Amino acid sequence: MLDKLWDYLQFPFVRYAVIVGILIALCSSLLGVTLVLKRFSFIGDGLSHVAFGAMAVGSVVGLTDQMMIVMPVTIISAVLLLRTGQNSRIKGDAAIAMISVGALALGYLLMNIFSTSSNISGDVCSTLFGSTSMLTLELSDVIVCAVISFIVVCVFMLFYNKIFAVTFDESFARATGTRTGSYNTLLAVVIAVVIVMAMKLVGSLMISALIIFPALSAMRLFRSFRAVTVFSVVISVVCAVIGMIASILAGTPVGPTIVAADAGGFLICCGISFALDLRRKG
Repeated sequence: MLDKLWDYLQFPFVRYAVIVGILIALCSSLLGVTLVLKRFSFIGDGLSHVAFGAMAVGSVVGLTDQMMIVMPVTIISAVLLLRTGQNSRIKGDAAIAMISVGALALGYLLMNIFSTSSNISGDVCSTLFGSTSMLTLELSDVIVCAVISFIVVCVFMLFYNKIFAVTFDESFARATGTRTGSYNTLLAVVIAVVIVMAMKLVGSLMISALIIFPALSAMRLFRSFRAVTVFSVVISVVCAVIGMIASILAGTPVGPTIVAADAGGFLICCGISFALDLRRKG
């Protein structure tokens, strides 16, 4: 098995896929803790469906670079959800559900009415559940992903204290003079960028798993925000590597395999937490 894995790693596209998978897992888990604590766990799901709808529009109008429409639309949707979801008549969870279902239905409808491919079902499934495009990455794609990931990590570290304040008590942070609206907007933009990147790895329907599972796994074992964030990154990267290796060796879809690894990591953390609780009580 190790020899087979080593043989696969000799191909540049496999190495590129592993590197991109690690970077996306790192960025998703950094933001996941904040989103889970702010009760916006499913924003990844909603925004990924918005990106799917925008991608369908890009395909219909014949854009060669669909990111020209996908990225701006996703960013605008993220800003609207994070900044107005808690203050409007339509609360955050309802707004996410409404946008998610609406964008998904609109995208699929457009792809059927204005078909540009002979295999619509295949195109839709590959977009929703991840596709083999992860194995056709070029060095330029890896560089772009690395630059974006570096920016995301720098933003998180530079504004760590402000993000911490906005996450736990936005009202108190606002009362102390923190511009919570600006930091929510910053979070929304970063989240949208990461989600658009992650669509290529796991597909639209499974992006939430990259955000939710690592954060919940870390929360089973740790209590401080810093410890939860660090462990979330570690377990997310480990599960991404395990999932991608298993996908390469077994020939399974990349996205579902990584999600399965994340789910397995969560169950292991639950087991460890349960064992520690029994030990304390004993």
